Amino acid sequence: MKSFVLVAAAVACMMGSTTAADAQSKTKLATPAKAPTIAAASAAPVDGKKVFATICLACHQLNGEGLEEKYPPLAGSELVADDDGKIVRIILHGVTGPVEVQGQTFEGLMPPWGPTLKDAEIAAVATYVRRAWGNKAASVTTARVTAIRAATKARKTPWTAAELARIVTLAVVTDAALLPHARRT
Repeated sequence: MKSFVLVAAAVACMMGSTTAADAQSKTKLATPAKAPTIAAASAAPVDGKKVFATICLACHQLNGEGLEEKYPPLAGSELVADDDGKIVRIILHGVTGPVEVQGQTFEGLMPPWGPTLKDAEIAAVATYVRRAWGNKAASVTTARVTAIRAATKARKTPWTAAELARIVTLAVVTDAALLPHARRT
């Protein structure tokens, strides 16, 4: 069944949709509602590299460089190194429209993987991507993914870069206010 998920990822990447409506209809074809997840039933930690190889590799490539003019690189990407809430939202709900990475604009569509992946799988793959290919960002926790999933559960469409810029900035301010060591003025 893992091969089905990989085929679904490849099909979603090759569809090349550019509108949210196309994304919704094609994603439903590419992602089964109750697809088995990569995480084992045991309490063993999830291997983010394996999740990447199964879900992300077709578009973002083994070296994290993406496909020129279609799918952005993850290696050295500001989207990856930025606040972890951004990459989690992208994995959960997808992203559509123009996205600028390393000064280049990409017009592809990333389908939502939230219906397919468990929170631990999303945390593992986000952590892998944030630490692979020379990236040096912090780990993403399962608790962080669970919180973002709950906060965005009503969302039915992929994010845009503009929405992510606004929402993540607000999330950072809100999250910082909740930290016990944060200064209160």
